[in-house]
Amino acid sequence: MKFCPLCSGSSGNATYIEAGSARILIDAGLSCKRITELLGRIGVTPDTLSAILITHEHVDHIRGVNILSKKYDLPVYANADTWSMMKASLSGVAPKNVCVFESDRDFYLAGVRILPFSVPHDAIHCVGYTLSWGGHKVGVCTDLGHTDARILSILSGCDLLLFEANHDVDMLMAGSYPYLLKKRILSGNGHMNNEDCGKALVKLHETGVKNVILGHLSAENNYPELAMVAVRAVLEEAGVAEDMQIAIAAREEPTGVFEIV
Repeated sequence: MKFCPLCSGSSGNATYIEAGSARILIDAGLSCKRITELLGRIGVTPDTLSAILITHEHVDHIRGVNILSKKYDLPVYANADTWSMMKASLSGVAPKNVCVFESDRDFYLAGVRILPFSVPHDAIHCVGYTLSWGGHKVGVCTDLGHTDARILSILSGCDLLLFEANHDVDMLMAGSYPYLLKKRILSGNGHMNNEDCGKALVKLHETGVKNVILGHLSAENNYPELAMVAVRAVLEEAGVAEDMQIAIAAREEPTGVFEIV
């Protein structure tokens, strides 16, 4: 399997995963032109994609979906609730390419087992994904306010996981965001902070998760060095820092191609 966060943050999100003959894009939150450029950097063209999977309807996750699907005849997968919120913005998606799945129930695409699982976020029905193929499993879980035993169980044993470390609480509270926006981000349906990310990773380490990419960092309320230090501090306190490899997803360019063999 190959795994590449193409971009990750409030300005746009997209992750490329390749497994066997399947070439899957999770979200397309930048323009079609920009997504095409980013895919090109890793040697992929949009016409070779198998499908686009959507996590939720926020524009930083679907901005380029309409044109990508229309131009390259790509199937678009989302749950019924999310489709109900995207009808207007994705009106160019051909009816045959409107694919509806049931959250928390797996399905197969070109031999890849895909599990879309519900996560708490201020969207109508946000999901994360695990993709399993050839004895390997990867996960994408950003845009969530908190984790619970169910989510951690689903992510258990991932060979590689893109996981949210959105903000530093002190930076958020001292920043210029309006109070209501700060309240939303800090809520259980908002975004994960660095320390809570680290605590979740300690629990996931117990299930065999050893390779993690921190994603969806806030441009205003976090920065890569701070996220790394904060998360690693939690891992060090738990005595597992040396046994877990951590990378940071870049905001506007591919982070690199990670190969799972």
